[in-house]
Amino acid sequence: MDFTADIYQLTQDFINDYPKADYPELMYKLGRPYSCLLVATHYNYYICIPFRSHINHKNAFLFHGTQRSIHSKSGLDYTKIVLINKDNYLDNKKVVIDQDEYTEVQKNLERIATEAIAYVEGYIGHLVGTAPLHTKEFARKYQYEQKDFCRSCFRNNGSERNRISGCVRRRLRCC
Repeated sequence: MDFTADIYQLTQDFINDYPKADYPELMYKLGRPYSCLLVATHYNYYICIPFRSHINHKNAFLFHGTQRSIHSKSGLDYTKIVLINKDNYLDNKKVVIDQDEYTEVQKNLERIATEAIAYVEGYIGHLVGTAPLHTKEFARKYQYEQKDFCRSCFRNNGSERNRISGCVRRRLRCC
């Protein structure tokens, strides 16, 4: 798999363009940065996987052996993935995360990127009908997905079905 990755925060431009009032599924915490592992592939979109301190489902990469993971299930949450294509949504400031979490991310980078892309492809495949899931399986896996946010991204860039199909070809959900 061909990709690069780094840790970023999303900018105020992103928060302004996708306010919590209109997109409640997105992960906002007042006064806290939206830190994420950003995976860039050759598809011209970024997969933004947020770090979370408390994850209560299986659709995530959970840290093991980190200081925070001793007390709670922390990791990278695939259900809160945001895919972006605007560089002004990425803050160039240095991002600070715990060293043990950084080390674990680096050791598992290929696994994380592969799982994140598969998660997104599964969602898109179901929406366009190329890989439909059983209703219960879809609900179980994607119940927390930012459906409205993603569909608004598709509509903003052409017809929803054509946009989603294009995303499937590029292997990413385009927002």
